[in-house]
Amino acid sequence: MPEGHRTTLKDIAESLGVSVNTVSRALSDKDSVGVETRNRVKAEAERLGYVPNVTARSLVLGSASTLGMVITNPSNPFYAQLISGMEQHCRKHGYSLLLMATEESLDNERRAAEELLRRGVDGVLVVTVQEGAEHWRRFRSAGVPLVLISRDVPELNTDLVGVDHVLGGYEAARHAIARGARKICFLEEDLGVSSVTDRVAGYHRAMAEAGLPVEPDTVIKVPTRRLEQSAMPWDPGEAYRLAKDVLRTARRPMAFVAGNDYFALGVYRVADEAGLRIPEDVLVVGYGGHPFAPYVIPSLTTVELPAAEIAVSAVDHMLRRLTRPPAEGPPEKILFPPRLVERASSGGGR
Repeated sequence: MPEGHRTTLKDIAESLGVSVNTVSRALSDKDSVGVETRNRVKAEAERLGYVPNVTARSLVLGSASTLGMVITNPSNPFYAQLISGMEQHCRKHGYSLLLMATEESLDNERRAAEELLRRGVDGVLVVTVQEGAEHWRRFRSAGVPLVLISRDVPELNTDLVGVDHVLGGYEAARHAIARGARKICFLEEDLGVSSVTDRVAGYHRAMAEAGLPVEPDTVIKVPTRRLEQSAMPWDPGEAYRLAKDVLRTARRPMAFVAGNDYFALGVYRVADEAGLRIPEDVLVVGYGGHPFAPYVIPSLTTVELPAAEIAVSAVDHMLRRLTRPPAEGPPEKILFPPRLVERASSGGGR
């Protein structure tokens, strides 16, 4: 075969002197082809380096055995765990996972949606940028199930599997309050998505329950780096700069609650430069349960997210939808509770 030529059924047929139909049936293990012929065809296909055209096969069978996954930033440790867990669970059930990243860009998300429709995937698991929904409605119109992950888009009226971030923000703030903090600074990413607004809502709920005021300077939005770089969604440097400004005020916070563990690293450096001890002078609580949390000094109290459970649940939910029309049954919202892991930065554990 010429270099660069993709071997076809016709090539195998001509090499063996049989029909294309015979080759096709032999490679599909049809009983209408004798064992000897089947073995000859398979051996010749292997010799010629034949690779089945999955797209063409999916057109014949009406199924690609492929699920699309659209993620905003695969370097986010939580999303990286989701990708790994979903890919493993898809493989277990005979499906492939086609991954696309949007980097929080609506244009990228629209292009990803168009490409997945073109490829004829069986269903789509998506962490949306939460701007616009029309491109996702096209999947519903085409009868392709759509399961949202982590972030909700209410106008889509479709299934959601994610984290109860309201509970996560609430537990983080309540823990600091239980440890004696009365002024709590909440550092959160400046990004208009439901996971962020839910965590802030949880913080407000904990403060209200404790009868503590939320002062104007205590909820601080940290500029996002997601729109500028794909290597890492968060920058401890911005949290460091803003926390430094906060510690210059006359009434310092007794605790910092960070919307992710990377922001907590910025607070650690500020405290060290200011001669403040953690947790004796200031408590620090992170969010995300990133791998470094147990190894920084002092070890970081954080809210761990159940990525593995969400991955399995989302795929299982999608597979159930594939066995019945998407319009059948109301949309379901499944939120898994996060877990606060107490360590030295808030005065407990090691």
